[in-house]
Amino acid sequence: MKSDFDCAVIGAGVAGMTAALYLKRAGIDVCLFEKEFVGGQINKTYTIKNYPGLVDIDGPSLAFTMSSQLKELEIPIIFEKVENITDLEHSKLVKTNKTEYRVKAVIIATGKKERSLGLDNEKELIGHGISWCATCDGNLFKEKVVAVVGGGNTAMENALYLSNICDKVYIINRSDNFRTDKILLEQVKTKENIVIIVNSVIKTLISENGVLAGIQLHDNSKIRVSGLFVAIGSDPVVDFAKNLDIEMSNNYIVVDEGMQTSVEGIFACGDVIEKDLYQIITAASDGAKSANSVKNFLNR
Repeated sequence: MKSDFDCAVIGAGVAGMTAALYLKRAGIDVCLFEKEFVGGQINKTYTIKNYPGLVDIDGPSLAFTMSSQLKELEIPIIFEKVENITDLEHSKLVKTNKTEYRVKAVIIATGKKERSLGLDNEKELIGHGISWCATCDGNLFKEKVVAVVGGGNTAMENALYLSNICDKVYIINRSDNFRTDKILLEQVKTKENIVIIVNSVIKTLISENGVLAGIQLHDNSKIRVSGLFVAIGSDPVVDFAKNLDIEMSNNYIVVDEGMQTSVEGIFACGDVIEKDLYQIITAASDGAKSANSVKNFLNR
C-alpha cells in the first residue's frame, strides 16, 4: 500500500463514501480511512423510508450498495484508526495506529459515537446484554424481553424492529416528550408488545453471572430484561483532530458552505459538522460538496 495521496477521507459513512466517490470520478487520487466497518451509522438503521428513489431499504443494504460502488472504482479503503493529523506547509500528515500517510487535503467525515448511560458495570455488560445496535444484536434476544432507553427516532426504530422478534419491548424515556417523527411514535403505539414508560430513568443495571438480568428504575421498581438497547444520542468524533486548532462549536466542526474548515486544506462533512439537519440525504450532499471543494483546492 502506498502512503501518498491527493486526498484522504477519514470515515466511511454516507458522507465519507460520497466524498470519495465524487473525488475518484474527478480523477483525484483518494483513499478512505475507516477504523470499524464501512457504512457507519446506517448499518444500525432498521429501515429507511425517506431517501428519494428508495421506497424502503434497510441500512446495511444501502451501505453494501455504496461500498460496492467504491470497490468498482478501485478506491482503497484503509482499515486503520486515524490518531493524529499534522498540518504541514504544503501537505498534511495523517498518522494512524499503524503508519503515516502524506496527503494534500483531508476530509473529516468521522460522524458520531453513541453516548453511554454512565452506570456502574455498564462496560462489563456490553456484549452481555447491553447493545447500541438492534439490527446487529436483536436476534440474540429472540422471544425474550428487552428494553430500549431513549425517546428519539433511533429508539423508536429499535423498538419497532425488536417488537417483531422479541416477546416484549419496554421503552424507557426520561420525559413524556418524544424527540421522534410523529409517524414512528404512532407505529410504536400500535404494537401490542411494546410498553412505553415515561418520566423515568434507569438507576441500576442488574446482572446475574456476568449477564444482564434486569434494570432498576429511579422509583426503585425493577423490570426483568435480557437485553438493553441504548439510544440516548451521540457526540461527534473529533478527538484526533483537536491539535489542528480547528474552529469548533459545541464540539462540532464549523465549516463554510463548501465544507472548508478554519484550517486550509482541511474539510469536514456529515454528522461531525455543525448544521441544522442530520439525515442520510444531507450527509450525501455534504460529501459531494466537500469533494467539489477539494477538487477546486487542488486545482489552485
